Amino acid sequence: MKNFKKYYELPTTPDQVYLALTVPTTIYLWTGTEAIMSTEPGTEFSLWDGDICGKNVEFEENKKIVQNWYFEGITDDSIVTMKLHPGKKVGTTSVELTHTNIPDDDYEDFANGWDVYYFGALQEFFQEEAE
Repeated sequence: MKNFKKYYELPTTPDQVYLALTVPTTIYLWTGTEAIMSTEPGTEFSLWDGDICGKNVEFEENKKIVQNWYFEGITDDSIVTMKLHPGKKVGTTSVELTHTNIPDDDYEDFANGWDVYYFGALQEFFQEEAE
């Protein structure tokens, strides 16, 4: 099992990033797929037509999201923590992402997925919103 940690800079405020990560209609806008999401701890979530699913663990509005992501055949908790901080430039957000217990065979796919499909898509979404 491996851990992944990275910082992402997004061209919008932490409250807008939080909404983009927690509101199903907004998730649809940047992923193009339906999402099941709630900010209620203990609820199940599903993204990208069920390719990513798990349980919501903790929310601190506009500041932090903690989720347990499920991997088929893996019983260890795979915890995703996203901490949102105001970025160095006014009106930006620095996201501190930590993803623990990623199966070795899936690590490269998940690292790439975070960069391209998750935060890459959010980056594009917010850049288009700013234009």
